[in-house]
Amino acid sequence: MINLYGIRNCDNCRKARRWLQDQDIDFHFVDIRDEVLNESQLINWQQQLGWELLLNKKSITWRKIPSFDRDDLNETSARTLMLNYPTVMKRPLLDTGNNVVLGFNVDDYEALKL
Repeated sequence: MINLYGIRNCDNCRKARRWLQDQDIDFHFVDIRDEVLNESQLINWQQQLGWELLLNKKSITWRKIPSFDRDDLNETSARTLMLNYPTVMKRPLLDTGNNVVLGFNVDDYEALKL
């Protein structure tokens, strides 16, 4: 099953959802505000993408996080931060079970041959 992780009111998440629907691709949308991410998912994504790519340091959520939680991040502390503040994760994140794509780019989605 293909899962698309994001938030409902994110423009890029809406574009990704619309593209998947227009292509008649069966997927499950996971709103990270409503459904708790689990640590094993984040570990897998960090291994595939790197923790630095997953973390959105330009987000409103990032600016609201106390500086002592943002300082000296590493893979483990970044994962804890994303578990505690899921909207600090870049989105959308498309997980096909075999591949993970961060963000929405038509060429990247088409390359997956879903």
